[in-house]
Amino acid sequence: WLLVNGNSLCSGRVEVKSDQSWSSVCEADFDQQDAEVVCRELGCGAPSVLQGALYGEGEAPMWTKEFQCEGNESSLLDCGSSGSARNTCSPGKAVGLTCSGTLLVVGGASRCSGRLELKQHGEWKLLVDRYLKQKVAAAACRELDCGSAVSAEIIQGSPNEPEKSAWDIRSTCLRPGSTLTECVKSVPVLSTQSVRLVNGNSLCSGRVEVKSDQSWSSVCEADFDQQDAQVLCRELGCGPPSVLQGALYGEAEAPMWTKEFQCEGSESSLLDCGSSGSARNTCSPGKAVGLTCSESVRLVNGNSVCSGRVEVKSDQSWSSVCEADFDQQDAEVVCRELGCGPPSLLQGALYGEAEAPMGTKEFQCEGSESSLLDCGSSGSARNTCSPGKAVGLTCSGRRGAAAPI
Repeated sequence: WLLVNGNSLCSGRVEVKSDQSWSSVCEADFDQQDAEVVCRELGCGAPSVLQGALYGEGEAPMWTKEFQCEGNESSLLDCGSSGSARNTCSPGKAVGLTCSGTLLVVGGASRCSGRLELKQHGEWKLLVDRYLKQKVAAAACRELDCGSAVSAEIIQGSPNEPEKSAWDIRSTCLRPGSTLTECVKSVPVLSTQSVRLVNGNSLCSGRVEVKSDQSWSSVCEADFDQQDAQVLCRELGCGPPSVLQGALYGEAEAPMWTKEFQCEGSESSLLDCGSSGSARNTCSPGKAVGLTCSESVRLVNGNSVCSGRVEVKSDQSWSSVCEADFDQQDAEVVCRELGCGPPSLLQGALYGEAEAPMGTKEFQCEGSESSLLDCGSSGSARNTCSPGKAVGLTCSGRRGAAAPI
């Protein structure tokens, strides 16, 4: 048997093979207990939708007996069936089934809201990707037959919550028609944040802190070098390191990390790197290491990393953006890229006039892009921008820690 015409392994019209030919199954001959057995046999969780013609009408001949599963069988063909055959099945009654699948939404108010979990290699794990969250949400809603994604938020994890393993997503794989299962990286990552940059002016700058045993520690400048910085910037989804210096973002309030990181620079996570065998007991004042990773967009002169005048980096220099070249769709992309929720206010000179030079082209985002530099732009350059027109932006959210989507 198999599920056909669905949008994943775990959904489709039910068909059963007998004597080398396939038959659709009539809705009247297939109930919830039968569906539980089918979904379990596929490794797809519990059934979520069971309905005639859910995935089109059957072209195959109809199965002529009623399945009589108890629900605990390991295979549909282990179930009993009625003794008498059915000769007809009304049009529109070929049964379709959606299992909760290799993808589940748990802990929400409905089957289409909550925390994403995905099954791979027989294991259910959380699904995490801070920088692709909108694309992941769109793919998940499509895969779960839940319509369009309304919102995708980074959930702040509880400090007392145990760390749970999760799957990461290959960004180049997410395209129309692909499933999240196809795009999962084979190596699980930790869903709760293990490294962070604090006291900086963006997601990609701040004092380096590392989490161990549920507490955060700053890192001594002597224990953190350029290779370590490369790994951390990559892990955070930022560009390569541009500044690495003790006390760059203030002195440590947290206790100090006691070992030297020994990254080669190619690791995907800072905690994948080796470390020195001996512990350091002291770190001189002013030596808590600060790091600035390069980035493509920032908000400056605001009262948080989620508000300020929009500046874009190109050719190693920052440019302000003219109000006429930046609209609501562009703002949605910037707020999403910064992990700051949807835009709430967009206005020229909202956060002061530009000191940086002005960008010369109009952004043309559709609103669904994951990065401002993924958006198109006008072909022609703008030579002037009136005073008071450097665009300012306030996003509605507050940047949080990385946690399950």
